[in-house]
Amino acid sequence: MSGAAPAEPTAPLTPAEPFDERDGVIWLDGAFVPWRAARLHVLSHGLHYATSVFEGERVYGGVVFKLHEHSERLCASARELGFELPWSATELDRATRALVRAQHLRDAYVRHWPGAAPRR
Repeated sequence: MSGAAPAEPTAPLTPAEPFDERDGVIWLDGAFVPWRAARLHVLSHGLHYATSVFEGERVYGGVVFKLHEHSERLCASARELGFELPWSATELDRATRALVRAQHLRDAYVRHWPGAAPRR
Protein backbone atom coordinates (compact mmCIF):
# COMPACT_ATOMS: atom_id res chain seq x y z
CA MET A 1 0.00 0.00 0.00
CA SER A 2 1.90 3.01 -1.14
CA GLY A 3 1.04 6.62 -0.85
CA ALA A 4 -2.25 5.81 0.76
CA ALA A 5 -3.88 8.63 2.61
CA PRO A 6 -6.78 7.25 4.52
CA ALA A 7 -9.00 9.82 6.18
CA GLU A 8 -11.80 9.82 8.67
CA PRO A 9 -15.14 9.29 6.92
CA THR A 10 -17.57 12.19 6.93
CA ALA A 11 -20.53 10.28 8.36
CA PRO A 12 -20.68 9.59 12.10
CA LEU A 13 -19.49 6.08 12.92
CA THR A 14 -20.56 3.61 15.50
CA PRO A 15 -17.70 2.32 17.67
CA ALA A 16 -18.15 -1.22 16.34
CA GLU A 17 -18.10 -0.31 12.65
CA PRO A 18 -15.18 -2.15 10.98
CA PHE A 19 -12.63 0.02 9.17
CA ASP A 20 -13.01 -1.95 5.93
CA GLU A 21 -16.77 -1.36 5.77
CA ARG A 22 -16.71 2.42 5.62
CA ASP A 23 -17.64 4.68 2.74
CA GLY A 24 -15.42 7.25 1.03
CA VAL A 25 -12.16 7.13 -0.89
CA ILE A 26 -8.50 6.35 -0.19
CA TRP A 27 -5.54 7.59 -2.23
CA LEU A 28 -3.77 4.34 -3.15
CA ASP A 29 -0.82 4.09 -5.52
CA GLY A 30 -1.51 7.51 -6.98
CA ALA A 31 -5.25 7.14 -7.58
CA PHE A 32 -8.42 7.44 -5.56
CA VAL A 33 -10.13 4.10 -4.93
CA PRO A 34 -13.35 3.39 -3.06
CA TRP A 35 -12.62 2.89 0.66
CA ARG A 36 -14.04 -0.64 0.59
CA ALA A 37 -11.89 -1.61 -2.43
CA ALA A 38 -8.52 -0.61 -0.91
CA ARG A 39 -6.48 -3.75 -0.24
CA LEU A 40 -3.05 -4.64 1.13
CA HIS A 41 -1.49 -7.97 0.27
CA VAL A 42 -0.93 -10.23 3.27
CA LEU A 43 2.74 -10.64 2.29
CA SER A 44 3.42 -6.91 2.12
CA HIS A 45 7.01 -6.20 3.18
CA GLY A 46 5.92 -3.10 5.09
CA LEU A 47 3.40 -5.13 7.07
CA HIS A 48 5.76 -8.00 7.94
CA TYR A 49 8.99 -6.09 8.53
CA ALA A 50 7.77 -2.56 9.31
CA THR A 51 9.69 -1.16 6.34
CA SER A 52 7.48 1.84 6.01
CA VAL A 53 7.06 5.36 7.27
CA PHE A 54 3.95 7.32 8.11
CA GLU A 55 2.93 10.88 8.67
CA GLY A 56 -0.23 11.90 10.51
CA GLU A 57 -1.78 15.23 9.69
CA ARG A 58 -4.61 17.17 11.32
CA VAL A 59 -7.26 18.93 9.29
CA TYR A 60 -8.78 22.05 10.83
CA GLY A 61 -11.61 23.83 9.06
CA GLY A 62 -10.90 21.87 5.88
CA VAL A 63 -7.19 22.83 5.79
CA VAL A 64 -4.32 20.47 6.62
CA PHE A 65 -2.09 22.01 9.30
CA LYS A 66 1.49 22.50 8.03
CA LEU A 67 0.80 20.23 5.06
CA HIS A 68 3.99 20.82 3.09
CA GLU A 69 6.18 20.34 6.17
CA HIS A 70 4.48 16.98 6.78
CA SER A 71 4.95 15.93 3.15
CA GLU A 72 8.61 16.90 3.14
CA ARG A 73 9.20 15.01 6.40
CA LEU A 74 7.52 11.91 4.94
CA CYS A 75 9.80 11.99 1.89
CA ALA A 76 12.87 12.53 4.09
CA SER A 77 11.87 9.64 6.36
CA ALA A 78 11.53 7.30 3.39
CA ARG A 79 14.98 8.31 2.12
CA GLU A 80 16.39 7.66 5.60
CA LEU A 81 15.12 4.08 5.36
CA GLY A 82 16.66 3.71 1.92
CA PHE A 83 13.71 4.08 -0.42
CA GLU A 84 12.36 6.89 -2.56
CA LEU A 85 8.68 7.64 -2.77
CA PRO A 86 7.36 7.86 -6.33
CA TRP A 87 5.72 11.20 -5.43
CA SER A 88 7.28 14.53 -4.53
CA ALA A 89 6.20 16.50 -1.48
CA THR A 90 4.26 18.81 -3.80
CA GLU A 91 2.44 15.86 -5.41
CA LEU A 92 1.59 14.51 -1.95
CA ASP A 93 0.26 17.95 -0.98
CA ARG A 94 -1.99 17.98 -4.06
CA ALA A 95 -3.29 14.47 -3.35
CA THR A 96 -3.94 15.29 0.30
CA ARG A 97 -5.88 18.43 -0.55
CA ALA A 98 -7.91 16.49 -3.13
CA LEU A 99 -8.64 13.78 -0.55
CA VAL A 100 -9.81 16.33 2.02
CA ARG A 101 -12.14 17.83 -0.62
CA ALA A 102 -13.41 14.43 -1.84
CA GLN A 103 -14.21 13.34 1.72
CA HIS A 104 -15.70 16.75 2.65
CA LEU A 105 -13.46 16.78 5.72
CA ARG A 106 -13.60 19.77 8.05
CA ASP A 107 -11.87 18.55 11.20
CA ALA A 108 -10.12 15.22 10.76
CA TYR A 109 -6.94 13.18 10.84
CA VAL A 110 -5.23 12.08 7.60
CA ARG A 111 -2.39 9.57 7.49
CA HIS A 112 0.08 8.81 4.71
CA TRP A 113 1.51 5.30 4.97
CA PRO A 114 3.80 4.34 2.08
CA GLY A 115 5.49 0.95 2.05
CA ALA A 116 9.07 0.23 1.10
CA ALA A 117 8.26 -0.98 -2.41
CA PRO A 118 5.66 1.35 -3.87
CA ARG A 119 3.84 0.13 -6.98
CA ARG A 120 3.50 2.72 -9.69
